[in-house]
Amino acid sequence: MLKQMLDYAFQVSSCISLQPKSKLHFESLKHVKENKSGHCTKVMRSVNMENLRTGYLFPEIARREYEHSQKYPNAEIIKLGIGDTSEPIPDCITSAMAKQALDLSTVKGYSGYGDEQGNKALRKRIAEKFYKNMCIKGEEVFVSDGAQCDISRLQMLLGSHVTVAVQDPSFPAYIDSSVIFGRAGDVQGQNGKYERIVYMECNPDNGFFPDLSNTPRTDIIFFCSPNNPTGTAASAAQLRRLVDFATANGSIIVYDSSYAAYISDGSPTSIFQIPGAKQVAIEISSFSKFAGFTGVRLGWTVVPEELSYSNGFPIIKDYDRIVRTCFNGASNIVQAGGLACLSTEGFQAVSNVLNNYKENAKILAEAFRGLGMEVYGGQNAPYLWVHFPGSSSWEIFAEILEKTHIVTIPGRGFGPRGESYIRVSSFGHRETILEASQRLTSLGKLNFNWVRE
Repeated sequence: MLKQMLDYAFQVSSCISLQPKSKLHFESLKHVKENKSGHCTKVMRSVNMENLRTGYLFPEIARREYEHSQKYPNAEIIKLGIGDTSEPIPDCITSAMAKQALDLSTVKGYSGYGDEQGNKALRKRIAEKFYKNMCIKGEEVFVSDGAQCDISRLQMLLGSHVTVAVQDPSFPAYIDSSVIFGRAGDVQGQNGKYERIVYMECNPDNGFFPDLSNTPRTDIIFFCSPNNPTGTAASAAQLRRLVDFATANGSIIVYDSSYAAYISDGSPTSIFQIPGAKQVAIEISSFSKFAGFTGVRLGWTVVPEELSYSNGFPIIKDYDRIVRTCFNGASNIVQAGGLACLSTEGFQAVSNVLNNYKENAKILAEAFRGLGMEVYGGQNAPYLWVHFPGSSSWEIFAEILEKTHIVTIPGRGFGPRGESYIRVSSFGHRETILEASQRLTSLGKLNFNWVRE
């Protein structure tokens, strides 16, 4: 079954590459000829789906990992690529979910549909725990099945007519969902950029924060802090500039704070710590990397009542309608786990797990620096952003996999400015991280001059 899934992912990722639209149409016709059923409907494929430049990044990584495992069946592959948590969820949290599940087998404890916006107690607790002194109310919190799903719900809310800016590099879902909703335009040549998306360059020279003075106005600004993939967090002064920029331009910031719990240096954990942000920002976040809920699925979105369209209509009312129409609410079992995470005992337990991942990041950063590499991130996020100047990120990925059996993520998969970087995850059991460190250290001084030959 795994091989079938990976084969399918490869087929999807191979169907459309960086090529002219005429080529895309040719590919569509070719698929018609290859249709094994002998029957096609009269429904045309969405031009937006055809416009996706590649398959989604992470299935492609899984495909290459599978191929490597077939080539080296006895190798112990270490997965530091896809950002999936590895440590068990604390017992006090799983026990709360188990109790909620068992209660469903009783007349007194059974419950069916809940509020689409989420359990009122959980919404209130999220507002109190993560937005203390920010004047965020429980009614402004919408509980969901995760931040990535909320990205698409927000795209649906905002429509296809809006213009979009993203950090470069950035999480692929911001761009891919923009393409799917028809607001990206065509791919521009070999650089992989879409003509109607504004790419805000983030690199070491600008502190991984874009030069807003040279950034054109867009309706929507996707901004992630701590950033995935660079692992860097924006300072209060930087976010002040971002809010002022959005205010002056009448833009909306979609702020992804999914990794805020990892912040260690006092950087803001929410855009709403910046005065005026409630008039220009929506915030999405998640229990996935904070509480190990990557498979359990729970997140939230904050839509302030003060945020409005150009005609003065409150955006929260439309988002409420989107949620009621497209979502039946997060599982009541999972929401019980969310409440347990935010209890005194639960929060301390998940914080201990986070500290383990932070220590993993330090170990891996030391290993890469020992190889002479420049390493960013790791302090405020579970990701390292490792620079190999002048090198191809996909070839770096392949070389590290071949020599060490360690899976990373090529930076190019996060945007054009990710070229010559790899992203390394600190999720993993300590013994696995120590083994990865030893394998990297044993390579000695890495030399990637062959990439440029």
